[in-house]
Amino acid sequence: MVAGGTAPGARRPRATLFVLSCAAAGLAPHWLPADQRLWPALALTLLLGLYAARTVFLPLFRAASQPAAAAATSTLSDWPSVDLVVAARDEEAVIGRLVERLAQVRYPDGLLRFWVVDDGSEDRTPEVLTAYQRRYPQLQVVRRERDAGGGKSGALNTVLPQLQGRWLMVLDADAELQPDSLERLVPFAEAGPWAAVQLRKAVVNADANWLTRAQAMEMALDAVIQQGRLASGGVVELRGNGQLLRREVVLACDGFNEATVTDDLDLSFRLLVQGQPVGLLWDPPVQEEAVTAVSSLWRQRQRWAEGGLQRFFDYWPGLTGPELTAGRKLDLTCFFLLQYVLPVMAVADMLGAAVTRTAPALWPLSFVAFGLSGGAILVGCRRRSEGPALPAMHPLNLALGIAYLGHWFVVIPYTSLRMALLPKRLVWAKTLHVGDGHAEAAEDADLSTQVS
Repeated sequence: MVAGGTAPGARRPRATLFVLSCAAAGLAPHWLPADQRLWPALALTLLLGLYAARTVFLPLFRAASQPAAAAATSTLSDWPSVDLVVAARDEEAVIGRLVERLAQVRYPDGLLRFWVVDDGSEDRTPEVLTAYQRRYPQLQVVRRERDAGGGKSGALNTVLPQLQGRWLMVLDADAELQPDSLERLVPFAEAGPWAAVQLRKAVVNADANWLTRAQAMEMALDAVIQQGRLASGGVVELRGNGQLLRREVVLACDGFNEATVTDDLDLSFRLLVQGQPVGLLWDPPVQEEAVTAVSSLWRQRQRWAEGGLQRFFDYWPGLTGPELTAGRKLDLTCFFLLQYVLPVMAVADMLGAAVTRTAPALWPLSFVAFGLSGGAILVGCRRRSEGPALPAMHPLNLALGIAYLGHWFVVIPYTSLRMALLPKRLVWAKTLHVGDGHAEAAEDADLSTQVS
């Protein structure tokens, strides 16, 4: 069973129903009279356009006229203890650099520990961690077998009973925090009602190629849209890397769900149905690598799409129940339509146009989706921000960002169809982190004495 949701085995019939419903909705307008063919799309365009204006654009343009919100540095009378947690598998290229970075994060003495779960690594990750443990006593390493199961969620659940901090922060192996990140983030989290706070994700290698530059724009888009949703009473979702979680709340959720391929998206909905609020900070960011090849992006986005759909299938009863306000239900409905329904309907619309030899009927709705995305990219990349510089906003970059987002119109339909037709599978495909392209400084960690 999925905690708070439905059994994973129910996902396949729900995926089938989802695909059939979206396909029917995309095909149906082509059998309407010619003068009525655009009416369904125009009705949805009006709904989603008003939603975008109210939920996204108005808050974003208000924010654009002011300095970017950041967590102010403040002094707490009683600083809570914090655990930084990383699940690492075959991360020799970046794990040493990560430990060095975590050791530079400022926090009151004795209240910060960082944990690395060596998830059955078969490269030199164990040796690197052993060497660094001698240098940093606050580094705790937990090892588990490679076939232990549960993916990243399983690794996090392995260490969860050993944590003692009031807060735990989940980081990826390629993460980088500013030295003052916790000094600013923790007071913000303590002062608010938050059960979790997500930091904006910033891409460190945006200048590597066109693909990483597009991902940097996408991360800015995601953060500003989430801020707009939060400002209008909508839903904020966790993004895995850089998420600060109240430990007792995670324990109340029975830990991390091992029956999903995206632990962050799943936990977001579990917190939502339990009435636990999630916040988001633009600054300070958590920095990470973007994938550099289309093949890696394809694998990563399939996992994101599958996990995103899984959470809706698993928690649908709670999302439609009285626990959620009408405003949050509207927010989730519009988000679901834009992110998941529209791409599948668009494919069905193109097929219907080809079969009936009529013009596509959903172009007004697609126009809203790409217009919303382009506007969010423009506003987000022009905001003042810490961390790596965001891509400059000129017509060529903006066109690249908008065109790049079209990949979701391939990923979502493909993943939806696969979930509907093929037996249930759980594949936790890790994202390859390359770091600076070579092993970490062995001399600094005295690794030569550790390798047999």
